[in-house]
Amino acid sequence: MSRTFSKIALIGKYQSVDGSETVLALARCLRERGLEVWIEQGMAGTIDKAEGYAIATYEEITGKADLAVVIGGDGTLLNAARRLAERAVPLVGVNLGRLGFLTDLPRADACEQLGEILDGHYREEARFMLEAEIVRGGQRVFQTLALNDVVVNRGQLGRMIEFEVMIDGEFVYTQRADGMIVSTPTGSTAYALAANGPILHPAVGGIALVPLCPHALSARPVTLPDSCHIEIILLPPHDARVHFDGVNYFDVRAGDCLRLQRSPLEVCLLHPESYSYFAMLREKMHWSAVPRHN
Repeated sequence: MSRTFSKIALIGKYQSVDGSETVLALARCLRERGLEVWIEQGMAGTIDKAEGYAIATYEEITGKADLAVVIGGDGTLLNAARRLAERAVPLVGVNLGRLGFLTDLPRADACEQLGEILDGHYREEARFMLEAEIVRGGQRVFQTLALNDVVVNRGQLGRMIEFEVMIDGEFVYTQRADGMIVSTPTGSTAYALAANGPILHPAVGGIALVPLCPHALSARPVTLPDSCHIEIILLPPHDARVHFDGVNYFDVRAGDCLRLQRSPLEVCLLHPESYSYFAMLREKMHWSAVPRHN
């Protein structure tokens, strides 16, 4: 059953000239369709001609918008997805970035393809998130969500760290490495891919553990069921840094425990009817591309 869209929020990449122009162009297209258009507050502050449109905070968008259109790259969409996850506001991504694994509407065709989605011609897809917390001395000191990945790395000192990995309370191994990537299927085409991790189809209920430059050559990526509870305990004397979707981070100390599990919250993505996951991979990964010759 198709959704009904009447209140549309536009969220863009801050301090982006292309983003500002595209936001205004889409706002005009939506207004011509008789729809109520909101521009996210932070983005509106960077646009000269935003005064003619309603300005909304993320909290207002979460509670009232029928659709959020995100203009930017995958990082912009990741940030919006995390902030709107509580109500699973549907997201459409307009690509202004380089790769655009998540933002699949090209800017040149954004108004036309967005119109098709508003007319009910779309594919709906749910992406699960990771719920992350850091425990220190038995007390939670940090909690957040991640759609792409959670990355433990060696931080500012630039030396290997050592940590234990526990799955569902069972000891798996002690690892010496530059760090560890814990990735959802959505994040499997991001940092995890660069670290030789597996590509997971979005419909796969799996979480990938991908070591970063492990000291033991036998250490390999492992894909776990998404029902697993994962713990990564940092061992003395090391300190480290944990990144969440590359958006925010937390500095951890020896003895801290990073706990991860699938979140009950999901991100809802809307794609054009012509969208194909494998066609997207062929384009972004240059599969079957004609070789270039000098």
